[in-house]
Amino acid sequence: QSVDELGTSSSNEGQNRSQPCVDGTYEHEGRNCCLCGAGLHLKEHCTTNLQFGTCETCPKETYSIYPNNQKSCEPCTSCLQPNANLEVEEPCTPARDTRCRCKHNHYCSSDIKPCKICNPCKVCAKGIKVDCTANSDRVCNDKTEGDNKVAIIVGIIVIVVVIGLAIGLLLKRRRNRKRQHQVELTDFNAAEQSQFLRAPVVDLQPHLPDIAEVIGWRDLEVVAIRSSIPNTAIEACKINHPHSIEEATLELLKIWVEKNGREASRNLVQILQRSGKRDKAEKVMDILSRPNAV
Repeated sequence: QSVDELGTSSSNEGQNRSQPCVDGTYEHEGRNCCLCGAGLHLKEHCTTNLQFGTCETCPKETYSIYPNNQKSCEPCTSCLQPNANLEVEEPCTPARDTRCRCKHNHYCSSDIKPCKICNPCKVCAKGIKVDCTANSDRVCNDKTEGDNKVAIIVGIIVIVVVIGLAIGLLLKRRRNRKRQHQVELTDFNAAEQSQFLRAPVVDLQPHLPDIAEVIGWRDLEVVAIRSSIPNTAIEACKINHPHSIEEATLELLKIWVEKNGREASRNLVQILQRSGKRDKAEKVMDILSRPNAV
């Protein structure tokens, strides 16, 4: 007997004795009792074979969907779980569980029924191609040709800006390197100049032979040319001493000293350093630093 047959009343032992156990039987203490129908639960077992015991309708918010001999019914499913986005489609009855469905603008992506969680339908900015259903998401219109052109233009602008920034950064780095190089060069020149200034101002006459020997003809010729001594004067020194390059070097050094005057010692050291002859400049400074230098 089901709840539809019994209504809201209970089924007592001895009712409908002429009817067989339409929903089947279960065994209790050696007797075969009739199962309570859907929507009912067992309160008391039968006392006579193949008869019903006492069956009662499931209380509110409970149900039993199958014939049974259970002492209680199953609790009804709630459609109000947090974040499930469900609502009641059909309320719970004693013989049927609650049926839930997705709320408006939500769909179920799971193949498992009944659905436990519904997802929000997609929002279409360019219009709807296929609307959202209970089991599928909304399909939006494809982007228009105008949108594609805008996207291309924006992409080109972004690329140009990025390239411009990269070029600007590269130029800035080059300027910084150039500025740093200039600072380093200035520092080097200042250091070099300070080295020149340490050369003593002394009379070169007592040291001319030693200085001529240290410098040699080739480097002294470079010093003379840098000091704007005429080539004719330089060649005359070689002509005057065809058999002694040392004597020619000494004569050219005397001419150079006479041209430079009191600053000759300092100028000589500076020109040698600028000509890349730092070792010879240091040797000349050693000669000039001797105790007899005045």
